[in-house]
Amino acid sequence: MANARSSCTAWVGNNVDAALSIQPVVHYVLRYETIADYVTQRQPYREMHLALASSAASRGELVLGGAFDDPSGGAMLVFRGDSPEAAERFAQSDPYVLNGLVTRWTVQKWNVVIGA
Repeated sequence: MANARSSCTAWVGNNVDAALSIQPVVHYVLRYETIADYVTQRQPYREMHLALASSAASRGELVLGGAFDDPSGGAMLVFRGDSPEAAERFAQSDPYVLNGLVTRWTVQKWNVVIGA
């Protein structure tokens, strides 16, 4: 442990104890798998989807969200909370899901230890 502590000190200076005592902040990641032509097909539902996202963000539930660079690569939204309920409720109400643009969605707990 002494060697690990010495190495850690080299990176974080005198804040080793603080760095080692970080408590994770619970988030939930909502991942979407989308149809191949998702970008062209989403247009009729985009305004409703963004309004849903904006509402979730204003309630403090949605922290980050967006599509991956490859349009058929899906999307990811990060929710803050004590349970996956907000992320699940979002997916179940999302016009992208309801209109078949999302072929599969999952929610996974994510313990964030740096950033938030």
